[in-house]
Amino acid sequence: MNKIGLLIGVMKKKLQKSVEMKNFSWLVSGKIIQMAISLVVSLLTARYLGPGNYGLINYSTTYITFFSAICTLGIPAILVKNFTDKPGEVGITIGTTLCIRLLSSLISALLIILTVSIVDKGEQLTILVSSVVCVSLVFQPFETFNYWFQYKYKAKIIALVSLIAYISVASYRIILLVQNRDVVWFAFAFALDYAVVAILLLFYFKKNGGPKLKASMKKAKELLKSSYHFILSSLMIAIYGYTDKFMLKQMLDESSVGYYSIATSICTMWVFVLQAVVDAMYPTIMKLHKENYDAYKRKNRQLYAIVFYIAIGMSLVVTVLAPLGIHILYGDAYLPSINPLRIVTWYTAFSYLGVARNAWLVCEGKQKYLKYMYFLAAAINVCLNLCLIPIGGPSGAALASLVTQVFTSLILPSFFKETRENVRLMLESIFLKGLK
Repeated sequence: MNKIGLLIGVMKKKLQKSVEMKNFSWLVSGKIIQMAISLVVSLLTARYLGPGNYGLINYSTTYITFFSAICTLGIPAILVKNFTDKPGEVGITIGTTLCIRLLSSLISALLIILTVSIVDKGEQLTILVSSVVCVSLVFQPFETFNYWFQYKYKAKIIALVSLIAYISVASYRIILLVQNRDVVWFAFAFALDYAVVAILLLFYFKKNGGPKLKASMKKAKELLKSSYHFILSSLMIAIYGYTDKFMLKQMLDESSVGYYSIATSICTMWVFVLQAVVDAMYPTIMKLHKENYDAYKRKNRQLYAIVFYIAIGMSLVVTVLAPLGIHILYGDAYLPSINPLRIVTWYTAFSYLGVARNAWLVCEGKQKYLKYMYFLAAAINVCLNLCLIPIGGPSGAALASLVTQVFTSLILPSFFKETRENVRLMLESIFLKGLK
């Protein structure tokens, strides 16, 4: 109990009345409203579409999410540090990032349509839904502005933009429900979300005095030189993070994807809190690395401890309330989602340790080790899915994801001398050591 009290004390002391806390408050406040809206609309949509069509949309978005992880080119992971190190080049950094990400997104969209046409040959509805969802890739590069707002500690704008987009998309889905539209119309909602965000981010960027945007081949080479390790690691993350739905569809059916998607949706419904914590503390960690190394390590421990124990607490709640939650929210048609949910919810604590670790990797210049860790993780995940899906279906996929994430966050980094220091920081944070 004393250690729990210590963790709470550290959270209050370090976040209260600080810029971090203001950022955190705005991000969380906006997301809470979004979660309420999303919960109502999503469960109505899932009930209306049924496990089959709901699974089809999630199968199609798996391709988008897979390629999205690649076509970011790893640049988001190093943007805030680039802004901090070279404040006079912010305009050219953003402009160059937009150009190269837009090009990679267009190429990815074409590759997705080609891949689906081959893998799901003859399934016209699957190809059509995937093609519609692909439109979202055109607007995703504009998320680059988010990192400028983070750098400027303007989380209020990020929260406002996300909220407006959620309300817009929710309204669109409600109209579809009232008019009894088919699954293709619901697929377009995925693209509409990104489109609204892109327009609003550009508007607020200009309204808040954002620097003039330019593009440079020299800057493109510089960014890619710093981020290419993250490109490979993002590819590996995509493989072990999204192949579960792909393999469920190919090895079983769309309904299995639907059950598994409901499980993952519920257990990630609240993770905006963890992302808000990471986003709020990320710029501070970057600055402390240059100013006070002991404080920098302490801040990393604090981040890991906060993320880990919030996730563990929520996973306990989800595990206990899973049957009641599925029954009330989605109905008896989705009861097979209960066991996958009880398993995959524990994935979150280890997953967000990995997200929080990116700040340390960038500061220490250890990004190159990510590609080795995630390559091994991807291989482990695919093998586990091949073995466990035939035995346990969606529950097997959930177990494969959980085991893979434990390996990725704590076990695989121990194999490399250069990343063992981070494992030590994580373990110290889990045991609540060195937090003050």
